[in-house]
Amino acid sequence: MALGGPEIFHPPVKRSITIAGHQTSISLEPLFWNMLKAAADNRGLPVNALVARIDVERIAAAEPPGLATAIRLWLANDLLGKSVQAD
Repeated sequence: MALGGPEIFHPPVKRSITIAGHQTSISLEPLFWNMLKAAADNRGLPVNALVARIDVERIAAAEPPGLATAIRLWLANDLLGKSVQAD
């Protein structure tokens, strides 16, 4: 996926995942989904495990955003090298 190409403007795609044993779905644009998969791979984690960690951080926030928003924000923070889990 090349940056600047029309494919980065693809609408969100709904995907089913399991967090802490519970099925849920998240709607993320393919760009963010690919970034999430890469972040999980870099940490040696399944995507579900990384999303579960992000969810724990999200729930602990003073005003928790929705899960998809939390994932996008976490990815931006990680990209900036500021993620708590950027080990």
